[in-house]
Amino acid sequence: MKNILYMLVILFIFASCKNDKTSQMSQVEKPIAPIVIDGIDSSIKPGDDFFNHVNKTWFENAVIAEDQVGVGAYRFLNIPQQELLKNILEEVSKEKHPDGSIEQKVGDFYASGMDTLSINKRGIDPIQPILDRIDAINDISSLTKFVATQIQFGDYSVISPYISPDQEDSSINILHFSQTGLGLPDRDYYFADDSSVKQIQDAYKTYLTHLFELVGDADAKTQADIVYNIEKQLAESHKTRVQRRIIKENYHKMAVSDLEEKHTNIGWKSMLTTLGVKVDSVDIAQPDYYDRLNEMLASVSLSDWKLFLKANSIGSHDNILSKPFQDASFEYSKVLSGQSEQQSRTKQMVRRVDGQLGFALGQLYVERYFNEDAKQRALDLVNNFQKVLEKRIENLDWMSDSTKVKAIDKLYTINKKIGYPDVWRTYDVTINRDKFFENVVALRRDAYEYELKQLNKAPNRDEWHTTPSTVTAYYNPSLNEIVFPAGILQAPYFDLYADDALNYGGIGMVIGHEFTHAFDDQGAQYDKYGNVSNWWTEEDYTKFKAKTDQIIEQYNAFTVLDSVHLKGALTVGENTADNGGIAIAFDAFKLTEQGQDTTKIDGYTPKQRFFLSVANIWRVKVRDEYLRNYVATDPHSPPIWRVNGPLMNFTPFYEAFNVKEGEVNYRAEDERIKIW
Repeated sequence: MKNILYMLVILFIFASCKNDKTSQMSQVEKPIAPIVIDGIDSSIKPGDDFFNHVNKTWFENAVIAEDQVGVGAYRFLNIPQQELLKNILEEVSKEKHPDGSIEQKVGDFYASGMDTLSINKRGIDPIQPILDRIDAINDISSLTKFVATQIQFGDYSVISPYISPDQEDSSINILHFSQTGLGLPDRDYYFADDSSVKQIQDAYKTYLTHLFELVGDADAKTQADIVYNIEKQLAESHKTRVQRRIIKENYHKMAVSDLEEKHTNIGWKSMLTTLGVKVDSVDIAQPDYYDRLNEMLASVSLSDWKLFLKANSIGSHDNILSKPFQDASFEYSKVLSGQSEQQSRTKQMVRRVDGQLGFALGQLYVERYFNEDAKQRALDLVNNFQKVLEKRIENLDWMSDSTKVKAIDKLYTINKKIGYPDVWRTYDVTINRDKFFENVVALRRDAYEYELKQLNKAPNRDEWHTTPSTVTAYYNPSLNEIVFPAGILQAPYFDLYADDALNYGGIGMVIGHEFTHAFDDQGAQYDKYGNVSNWWTEEDYTKFKAKTDQIIEQYNAFTVLDSVHLKGALTVGENTADNGGIAIAFDAFKLTEQGQDTTKIDGYTPKQRFFLSVANIWRVKVRDEYLRNYVATDPHSPPIWRVNGPLMNFTPFYEAFNVKEGEVNYRAEDERIKIW
């Protein structure tokens, strides 16, 4: 079932962009000028709580808009960035463009979604054919055929296929199947009984009830309970998020003929034929789930399964139907997030165009707003950071020389992608200005076909998995690549005209973080080619595991909302990368002219400004409801611990701010965790 809680896209506005298109692309020479990080609270000692030392004044004055779940940096820098995307969309949607052009597809898709009068007038009509097909299901075979057919149009229910490299042979893409079937954010939500989770359970059941009411079904509450109970049975077979971090235990390549014999109710051969797939074997990531599904296809009545599919299909389309369906979706999501008002239609459509036509919109975005000088500067930084990490690996006291050679080999095999793709993805779809629902479904179908074409082929190493406007960065272990989109190459992470301390504490920390992912608890299991392969000596890996266990234990003790503990085993990869990222960035900064100087700016030494920048890029304030769900489901630690956690392990921070024993976050030298 649909998980309505979404993680907002992390975006931000370019500080140097102009309104005139020509001036936007031209670079104006500017001197490097001191940038002041304001709001420092001197009443809080750096050694007690550095995050709040830097950010508390801002935090206390920051106001979360009613239609947002948070404000500040990180995932909430989308607000001003959306204005740039909106400007593009409003411009191209008002003019006529050649059919099939980027401008026509982007502009007409946006216009179709903004025509709320037509959308509301159509009511339930767009989805009625799907509901009629569900009503016509008369046996398990036709049920599974319906499921497979709908997957091709972005409507996933009890089967979740995807295509990616074979982890034992990364030179070829294979078909994988993962666990699915839930509408709550995580399997644990079905079994927890504390008051906050109970409230979410009730809100979700109410949401399901509303869906049935909106399509005119009688006894909607009873039907909702049936759907919920099916999901709960499926949830019992789900692996936890922590269990899914164990790479080798979530890979089970099996012959289709064996699956066909084992799962007679699923009917794998027929399922794959309907999906348009020709393969002899597939990876079943979580076999227990598909064992349970096969059993339940027989034990749960066909009429109950049809109710499940009906709720799922309506939920998969609710936000592209008329307002009552959108309202039902929002009423549930606001319990999860604490957001009290729906976002404007404009904001919703900016996100949707970026989500479904993001690389078409991205071309227009890069043309208008991207500073090409930032791309080369970022590439230079990335190259320099590789050298710094190489030196840190060479100096490790816990790793043998033979493993160091392989680690450095992997490091220099990493493929670096900066700014935007060299080859832009195209969209083989016709966009009609008057048919929003059909446009969304057509784009979902195009996304499916795009992915299907990559099956049984070598991975497309030119492909990006995030749009250029997104303020994010990622490391992909199966392709051994590191990616920094245009969106993150701007303040507060990066500023061509800022001093090195701010850039190295900002984008530098992010670069170091992503490099460390190649060697975190998951990344360390992949070799330089992207294969899951043991390239460690047994003794070295044992030492490495002991160190990551220390990270888990340390972060388990951290809390938010007074008593909500972080999940160290869930966040260990990101926490390892945060700790490594700061260390790598600081070493790189020390090699710069400013890093070797002691001249103060705004009363702070260069090294102090480096750490101020680290804290500044995590200025985030979120609603309690959102934070509670975030801790339960997200592999990243909350912002306060992305600052205080790594710094309490980092001796140069102690030296920069004269942190002393007795201060809250002080750790003795032998208690400070160092991995990379």
